[in-house]
Amino acid sequence: MSLPDLLVVPLDDGHDRAAFSSGVESLDRYLHTQARQDLRRKANAVFILSACDTPSRILGYYTLCALAVSQGDVPAAARRHVPRYPQVSATLIGRLAVAREMQGRKLGSILLADALRRAFESAGTVGSSMVVVDALNEAVAVFYETFGFVRLPDSLKLILPMVQAGEAAP
Repeated sequence: MSLPDLLVVPLDDGHDRAAFSSGVESLDRYLHTQARQDLRRKANAVFILSACDTPSRILGYYTLCALAVSQGDVPAAARRHVPRYPQVSATLIGRLAVAREMQGRKLGSILLADALRRAFESAGTVGSSMVVVDALNEAVAVFYETFGFVRLPDSLKLILPMVQAGEAAP
């Protein structure tokens, strides 16, 4: 089955949050109950993936926010791309989820590419040296590693220097 024409836009009241289910309770609960509050408080930006012909139906989503990472936590492979400050500014992809019935169709990759593009575009305005993700499990960590993310020691947290995010973003 081919994918419909897709768009990624900021979450608004026209999106049917209640119908979304990724199969991961914490990700679903966030979208159902917390996302609108985070938008109002400017705590997270929430972006929705939908089909152009059914824009209210959420096929997936992700969140972005600012973060600081300790210089000592940055893996050696990424250090040459970040400033040598005690705390390094970063952009966190806090959540990324795809609707259960749409999983396996590369929508996670589409969401990630859009997140990297937005992070890269905003980095010159707000200052951000890297993109950070906190994987839910080993399989999710491997997904991010295929896009060039590098793990922080002994964790499921991964980083991608912003220079590489710009190269990865379409």
